Amino acid sequence: MRRLASLLLLPLALGLLLLFSPALTPPALGAPGICVGPVCGDEIHRSAKHHWQLRLRVNDQQGQHERLVVDCRNGVLSPLAGPVERGYAAAVARRACRLAGEA
Repeated sequence: MRRLASLLLLPLALGLLLLFSPALTPPALGAPGICVGPVCGDEIHRSAKHHWQLRLRVNDQQGQHERLVVDCRNGVLSPLAGPVERGYAAAVARRACRLAGEA
């Protein structure tokens, strides 16, 4: 009788272990969205007011980051100056516009 009980409890215990094991594992880290050189852009959203504008967060390898708005019609970044190098930030913005179908 004991052997029968242990045989029935083993699959139950394994099932509970598999059920709760995803809660014990750390969440996976996502890869950055778009990278050009040392600058990466993520959290890319289309503007609710103007479909040709994209909002994105850019960061570089030195840990500097900022949020930008890009006008995909002419590629203008706003703000024009900031802590992240504008040449690479503009390239990330152009690629995001291309991928969004706005270029």
